[in-house]
Amino acid sequence: MTTTTAIVTELEQALGPGRVLTGDAIGAKHHVDFSGEHACAPWAVVRPDSTEELATVMKRCHAAGQHVVIQGGMTGLAGGATPQPGELAVSMERMSGIEEIDSASMTATVLAATPLQTLQEAAAAAGFLFPLDLGARGSCTIGGNIATNAGGNQVIRFGMMRNLVLGLEAVLADGTVVSSMNRMLKNNAGYDLKQLFIGTEGTLGIVTRAVLRLYPKLPSKTAALCALGGFAEAVQLLQALQARLAGSLSAFEAMWESYFHCVVDNVEGTRSPFDERHPMYVLIETEGTDEAADRERLEAALEFALDEGIIVDAAVAHSERERESFWAIRDGIAEITPLLQPMLAFDVSMPIGQMPSFLARVDREFAAGFDRVQNHVFGHIGDNNLHLAVTTGREADIRRLSDIVYTATGAHQGSVSAEHGIGTLRRGYLHHSRTREEIELMRRLKTALDPKGILNPNRVVPD
Repeated sequence: MTTTTAIVTELEQALGPGRVLTGDAIGAKHHVDFSGEHACAPWAVVRPDSTEELATVMKRCHAAGQHVVIQGGMTGLAGGATPQPGELAVSMERMSGIEEIDSASMTATVLAATPLQTLQEAAAAAGFLFPLDLGARGSCTIGGNIATNAGGNQVIRFGMMRNLVLGLEAVLADGTVVSSMNRMLKNNAGYDLKQLFIGTEGTLGIVTRAVLRLYPKLPSKTAALCALGGFAEAVQLLQALQARLAGSLSAFEAMWESYFHCVVDNVEGTRSPFDERHPMYVLIETEGTDEAADRERLEAALEFALDEGIIVDAAVAHSERERESFWAIRDGIAEITPLLQPMLAFDVSMPIGQMPSFLARVDREFAAGFDRVQNHVFGHIGDNNLHLAVTTGREADIRRLSDIVYTATGAHQGSVSAEHGIGTLRRGYLHHSRTREEIELMRRLKTALDPKGILNPNRVVPD
């Protein structure tokens, strides 16, 4: 095997000065992703600025059998971009930019390290909407969004990242460039090769460019925060809104009482619009073409829900400031996370009908196994996703808490990762959501595309 010194020399010669970092030149940002767990410095960081340069890097690493970890915005929560001992980090940070916004086909062609917010703003300036949206929009990258099949706040209307990708370009473990930059909605000419790279977390190839769908930018947004008596009513509300809002419902964010009040009690600038506490709250947002008509339609749907006893109360946003204040509660998880450490952030999904039984089971097992536990629950519901912020205040309890939640997830026909990915942190729990046959097929795909196992090794696929 080629020595690490020899690889660095080869890559410096191929890429030029300043493109390969070693020793003290490697910043702390390359040590760990946003999960904050198992930080480890890579022995070197390589920063290519084109697909061709990345292909050169991978050819040399493949020849040397050198393990590589791919790093983008480092906003992941599954440990996938955190280096492991002996790994070389390939930072995509220099491969950023929007190549084209095609108004006729309503597509954007972008480089992998382009921040999500940059694309959102460029699309808006051109009169379009790129609908993927999540809290890390300012720092997460399009390549990372594709690699993890990101979800976010508008999945109920626009789907996951997979639904927004028309074509892409990727570099395989041996440096082969696969360019499948399709721009068409319909294309059944053989295998849909882009699916090999969407949601596979960089284990089968490295996304370098993509063609993404855009949508017309709608001028109207309306929002409301509802108070409900429980989960059953939240499901009824979702169905009522879907039937009455003519496809304009773009967000449906449920917050259980403990989460909602943990935020409003601890995050400066947030407050409940209701005088009393309620078992559940739902944030609704719609998008349309006529603000007055859209608000009237939303208010009529809420009046129906109130008359039917589905909701107890509702507050409709009458300004952008009020709309943002509602979202500040939903997005308050970032502010309360430091208060809950050591905390586990679970991201699971399951059929909607299984959610009450699942939550009852985990709360029951938490109570039986620990003398104190906080379980703050929120989620999208309509796209089957639940988030649990769980803590006992003790680091030593983390493994037992994980076992309880993921075992219960499997028992309720769910997924141990709805949108955050598997990475390293959920790899040992994948069997709760995938059969032996499915996992074996994953191993076959990995072996076929990366026979030396150098690309994001020890991630996603169990041994």
